[in-house]
Amino acid sequence: MAAQFGRRLRRGATTTAVAAVAVAALSASQGPGAVLASDGGGGDQRTAGSVPSDDSAATGNSPYYTDLPPLVTPNKPGASTNLPITGTAESGIPASVLAAYKKAQQSIASSDAACRLPWQLLAAIGKVESGQARGGRVDANGTTFSPILGPVLNGQGFAMIKDTDNGAYDGDSTHDRAVGPMQFIPSTWATWGQDGNNDGRKDPNNIYDAALAAGHYLCAGSRDLALAADLDRAVLSYNHSNEYLRTVRSWFDYYKRGTHEVPDGTGVVPPPLDGGSDPSPNPGTSPSPTAPAKPKPDPEPSKPGGGSTDPKPPTPTPPATQPPKPSQTLAGMENAGTGALTATAGDAFAERIKVRAKNSLGGPLAKVSVTFTIAGGTDARFEGGKSAVTLTTGSDGTVTAPVLQAGEATGKFTVRAIATGRSLPAVVYTATVTARQADAIARTDDKALTAAPGAEFADAVEVKATYKGAIASGVAVTATMITDGDTPAENDKGPYFKDADGNTVRTLTELKTGADGTLLLPKIYADDTAGTYKLRLTTEGGATVVIELTVEAPAA
Repeated sequence: MAAQFGRRLRRGATTTAVAAVAVAALSASQGPGAVLASDGGGGDQRTAGSVPSDDSAATGNSPYYTDLPPLVTPNKPGASTNLPITGTAESGIPASVLAAYKKAQQSIASSDAACRLPWQLLAAIGKVESGQARGGRVDANGTTFSPILGPVLNGQGFAMIKDTDNGAYDGDSTHDRAVGPMQFIPSTWATWGQDGNNDGRKDPNNIYDAALAAGHYLCAGSRDLALAADLDRAVLSYNHSNEYLRTVRSWFDYYKRGTHEVPDGTGVVPPPLDGGSDPSPNPGTSPSPTAPAKPKPDPEPSKPGGGSTDPKPPTPTPPATQPPKPSQTLAGMENAGTGALTATAGDAFAERIKVRAKNSLGGPLAKVSVTFTIAGGTDARFEGGKSAVTLTTGSDGTVTAPVLQAGEATGKFTVRAIATGRSLPAVVYTATVTARQADAIARTDDKALTAAPGAEFADAVEVKATYKGAIASGVAVTATMITDGDTPAENDKGPYFKDADGNTVRTLTELKTGADGTLLLPKIYADDTAGTYKLRLTTEGGATVVIELTVEAPAA
C-alpha cells in the first residue's frame, strides 16, 4: 500500500479525450460499464461485451475513478454512527450514506442471513462508484440532489448498451447510462431495484434504495460473503475488472479497520484528472460534460434528446446479434405456491418446493435451468441423499424439487432456488424439522419395583412410546425422580441413577426410544431412606407416565 499512496486509479480511459469525458461525467467515481484498458498486467483487459450474458455486471463495466485509501487509519476505530467526527476527512462516511449501508446489512441479515453481508463492503463499492454519493450530497430522505450519471454507453470508448428504460432514469432514450450512488444501469435496476427507505418507490438515486439493491445483487447465487472467494466473485460480478476488485478490496479492508461519521455533504470526493474541478460542487448542480479548452473534436457521445457536439458523428456500430425477445428473456424467479415446510425428524416433507421462471412480460418461461440448494446446519437432504439438484422448468415455467427428507437434526434451515448461472435474486424457502414425538408412553410390564435400603432394584424399568397408535422410535425421553405434591420437583432423596463417573443423579436426559419404540432405563439404586417414591418419564410431545418405586427392608 505504501508504494501506492497518493496514486489515482483510472480504468477505461484509453486516451486523454476519453478520460476527460469520464471525469466530466462523474469525477468522483464512475459506475461500471466501459471498455477496460490493459494496465500492463496482461490479464485484466476485458470489454463489457465479453462478459457472459448470463452473468453481466450490475452496472455495465463503465470506467471508475477513485483514490486509494490513506495510509493512516482513523483515530476512532469502530462502526458506531455515534462516534465523534475525528480522524482524516477521507476516512469519514457521510451520515445518511453510512446509515443506508448499515440498514441494508440489517435487512439482508433478516431475509438472507446465510449471505453474511458486511456493510463495509457496500461502503467500499459506494466509495469507488460515486465517492459516497459525491460526499453525501443527499436530502433528508437519502436522494441525491442531482442525478449521478455515468458516461453514455454508446460503444464509443465505452460499452454498447441500448436504451432499456426510455430515458426514465438516465435521460437518454437511445443508450443507457449508469445511474445513482451505486451506479446501476437501468435494465439491472429493473430487476434488482429495492425500496430501502419504505417510501413506496424504488429510486436508483436514493442511497437507501441503491444500497439495499446492491446488497441483494452481491448476495445472489447462494454466496456467503464471509468467504473470501465468494466475496471476490460478488465484487467481480459488479464490475469485471481485477483492478476494480483490488481497489474495492483496499477500501473494504480500510473501512473494516475503522471509520467515523461526517455530516452529509462534507465527505471527500477525489479530485479529477488534469487539475479539473468537481462537476457538482454544490447540492443541486447537475453533472454537465464539457469539451476540452483547446478546439478539437469533442469525444462526447450524443446527448439525450438527439443532438451531438461531435462535428463528425461516429458511425453506428450495429449489435452483433439481435437482443432476445421479452417473451424469451428471463426476468426473475418466484415461489409457485409452496406452502409451509415442516416435517418430523426422519420423515419426508409433505410439501414439495415449487418455483416459477418469469419472462420480461411476466409470463412463464420454459427451459430455464434451476438449482435447488439446501443451506444451514441440517442433515436434511433431497431424495437420493443430495444437497443440491438442478432441474429445468416446463412449458408452464414451473419446476418442482424432489421430495425433501428430514434428518435427525431439528431446527430451521433454508432451501435456495436460483436460475443456474444467472445473477438473479434467489427464491428462499424456510423449512423446519421438529423432534420426533409420542402421545403415549407406558411400562411394558406391571411388576412391583422394590429394593432394600442401600441396595439396587432387581427389576429393570422398560417403557414403550407410541404416536397415534404407531411405534414412536427415536423419541426423546426425560426420566426424573420427583417429589409428591401439585407441583412436583426433583427429589433430593430416595432412589437414584448413577452417571458415567458413578455420581448420584436423579434426572436423566438424552434418552431415546429404540426402533421398536421401547426404552430400557439404566439401573436404579436405593439410598438408606425407606418409603414410596415416584419416577416420572416424559416424552417429546408431552406424553407422561409415573412409576412407583418402593424402598423397604426385606420381611423377616
